[in-house]
Amino acid sequence: MDVSDYKQITPEFILEEYFNGKTVAYGVFENRSGEVINQFKVNITGSVEGDVLTLDEDFIYKNGNVDKRLWKINILPDGQYEGTTNGVIGTASGRRSGNAFNWIYVFDLPVGDTSYKLKFDDWMFLQDENVMINRAFVTKWGFKVGSVTLSFYKE
Repeated sequence: MDVSDYKQITPEFILEEYFNGKTVAYGVFENRSGEVINQFKVNITGSVEGDVLTLDEDFIYKNGNVDKRLWKINILPDGQYEGTTNGVIGTASGRRSGNAFNWIYVFDLPVGDTSYKLKFDDWMFLQDENVMINRAFVTKWGFKVGSVTLSFYKE
C-alpha cells in the first residue's frame, strides 16, 4: 500500500488536529497465527506547540502491566512527520494523505529478560471526526511477528 492511494478519501486526517486534546484507544495484539495474546487500553493527551505534536500515552494492559510513552512528533511540510519516544530506535517517519496516515518505525520491545527489535508498519484511517482505526503490521527480519489493531475515540 502507498498512503497516496487514499488521497481522495475523506475526511482528511490531520494528526495534529485529531490528537489535540483527549483521546482513548482500545487494542489487541495478535501473534502471527492470529491468536490474541494481549489486550489494552490507551489514554492519550495531545497538545500542539508550534510545529510539535506531543502525545502523552498511558497504556493499561489486561494482564495488569502499565506502560507510558511520550511522543514528540515534528510536523513537517507536505503531510510528513517525524517522531521519537521511549523504545523507538532512531526516528519514526510518517506521511498522511486523504484519510490515511502511515507511520514506520523500529521499536525495542522488552519481553521478560530480553528485548526484540521489531519493525512496525502502522496504518491509521480516520473514519469521522471522532473515530480512527489503526492497524499495525509487526515484522522482524522481514518475517511477520504479529499485528496490532486499535480503535481510537475522541473524548
